[in-house]
Amino acid sequence: MAEDGSPQTFKTLGVREELVEACESLGWKAPTKIQIESIPYALEGKDIIGLAQTGSGKTGAFAIPIIQALLETPQPFFACVLSPTRELAIQIAEQFEALGSGIGVKCTVLVGGVDMTQQAISLGKRPHIVVATPGRLLDHLTNTKGFSLRTIKFLVLDEADRLLNLEFEKTIDEILKVIPPERKTYLFSATMTKKVSKLQRACLRNPVKIEAASKYSTVDTLKQQFRLVPAKYKDCYLVYILTEMSGSTSMVFTRTCESTRLLSLVLRNIGMSAIPISGQMSQAKRLGALNRFKSGDCNVLICTDVASRGLDIPSVDVVINYDIPTNSKDYVHRVGRTARAGRSGLAISLVNQYEVEWYLQIEQLIGKKLPEYPANETEVLIYLERVSDAKRIALMKIKDSNGNRKRRKVEEDGDEAEEYAGIPKKGKASKRRLLVLKIKLDDGRKCRLNIQRCPWNKVGKLVKRKDSSSD
Repeated sequence: MAEDGSPQTFKTLGVREELVEACESLGWKAPTKIQIESIPYALEGKDIIGLAQTGSGKTGAFAIPIIQALLETPQPFFACVLSPTRELAIQIAEQFEALGSGIGVKCTVLVGGVDMTQQAISLGKRPHIVVATPGRLLDHLTNTKGFSLRTIKFLVLDEADRLLNLEFEKTIDEILKVIPPERKTYLFSATMTKKVSKLQRACLRNPVKIEAASKYSTVDTLKQQFRLVPAKYKDCYLVYILTEMSGSTSMVFTRTCESTRLLSLVLRNIGMSAIPISGQMSQAKRLGALNRFKSGDCNVLICTDVASRGLDIPSVDVVINYDIPTNSKDYVHRVGRTARAGRSGLAISLVNQYEVEWYLQIEQLIGKKLPEYPANETEVLIYLERVSDAKRIALMKIKDSNGNRKRRKVEEDGDEAEEYAGIPKKGKASKRRLLVLKIKLDDGRKCRLNIQRCPWNKVGKLVKRKDSSSD
């Protein structure tokens, strides 16, 4: 509430008129709790540690003050935002561009899996905001001529607890060495570390700590349930739940990249529209999968924790934890993909006999006992035969595709060997071909080497024979 008791608006928080209009055009009618509490301090020039539930508008809480400061003192390379995942970095950049579209804010994204030359060209255009993953940012700081962050005024660590972990420790330390200490620093996350040593590494100066939620809470509009299932029937339960909620948009979280591929094939064989996303996929394929899911082309996204942080997909109705996360904090981020910005959502965790301990740690973390998802096992096991057949076909397909990949690699190696030997390439390789090398023997006679390739183009057999011809 404002001082006169009326509801807070972006204008009463001190946001400039141009940005208020931009917020309204994005459908942000009123500021969220984290925005109400953090924006006034940010506009005063304070460093901030912000803790808020998933889907509560954290990006707006740091983007609005940065753009407002940019309007007052415009300059290139004004702010740098770091994100732990590529998809989140792209999403943050989209929010900056949307907020600053009417005032000419230029933003560049630096993430792995994309050509560095193109990124270097965009840096040459001197953008106002750089949004990056730590590894690729360090690559450009090291290798891109003329690029530095010596002039930046703002540094943001989104999903800060993850960025300050050991995984990114060395990279973040290297980046912090080349960034000026006279800057504003914002740390935001849904789960924040209490370890002072970790927070000190971000070089905060008298930060204001804002907790718009308790440390590991989930939103009230999220309904959470669990189901104890035998490991051998877990696929059946997944198919049963997705069938029961056939009109919904669902995200299914697994522990490994291989599981995402297998499960998506199983579900497709059953007739569901499923698509995988994992860290093993190229950046183009990951973005393609995400866009297909966002557009509604596929209504089931099978993913690893690469998609658990920050992604804002309003249409997600259900989150299913097919594999229980070993790190309890990851649960809070996973289920935060639904019930965003005041909407309702459902999260179901499938717990087998080997995952009970991890599940109990999650209940302890969020401070509540979850109700059981109602399901009649007899009805679930009706799907057993279909699921078993679909899984068998999926495994065969994976085995075949792995074999084809190896075969292609052998063929490429063979082509390289032929090129090295001076044999010209002749279009596409035939199933069986005979290659001839003409060489001169020590005694002056000429002979041919016939290289006969076997049908599957895997091994070559060398046959030497004399040739009486004088050519």
